[in-house]
Amino acid sequence: MTIVRVKVLFFGMLKDVVGRSEEHIEVAHGACVESVFTHYARDFPRLTELESSIVLACNHEFCDRSAAVREGDEIAFLPPVSGGAGKCPGRYTHEIHDADTGCFFGLTRETIDTRSLARQLLRGEDGAVVDFEGVVRNNTKGRATKFLDYECYEPMAVKMMAEIGREILVAHAIGRIAMVHRLGRLQIGEASVAVMVTAPHRKPAFEAALEGINRLKRVVPIWKKEHFADGEVWVEGEWDESVLKK
Repeated sequence: MTIVRVKVLFFGMLKDVVGRSEEHIEVAHGACVESVFTHYARDFPRLTELESSIVLACNHEFCDRSAAVREGDEIAFLPPVSGGAGKCPGRYTHEIHDADTGCFFGLTRETIDTRSLARQLLRGEDGAVVDFEGVVRNNTKGRATKFLDYECYEPMAVKMMAEIGREILVAHAIGRIAMVHRLGRLQIGEASVAVMVTAPHRKPAFEAALEGINRLKRVVPIWKKEHFADGEVWVEGEWDESVLKK
């Protein structure tokens, strides 16, 4: 029987369920992505319990479970999200700078420098800059939070941020948009995400920024673990319905 070798990745709480973040396995030639899920579900029944909320990706793209697996594919198990030329200031682990539009999308493990980002985006014709920043708060439903850890499927996450940004750029009367998410450990009061929009007028800038953060939270594969004085937990989020249809 002909076999193919694939790489399998686990993120967020699923990494805890299977006790590893990645491994290579062999499957029969012609097998589908669903068979990879079944392979692990046999050993880890908790995956079956969570199946309705787990999304699978192949080679940095959401995929249908009936898709055929090929030699060298990278299959990722994704739990619900927690919800070019030129560089933007700062150090980014992954980034996409759209030279044609001036838009920017990046992941960083350093403090998000929104002032420098605004200088990079602004054009002479812009009359508005809307900067949304999500920050770490000190509690969840009254339970004191010590700090947060963020992780993501980095190459897929930055690609999806760029896709969302380009769609928003077409749909709204704005000049440029940037999305930056921070990874690693964050303390109380630190910014975990920034969505910045520049535009000639304020109304479309506000609308575009709101759509940007809402869509990022629903579909970009980023997860957070919240640490408390008495324990820790992966924050359960929710996939957008369009993703669950895959």
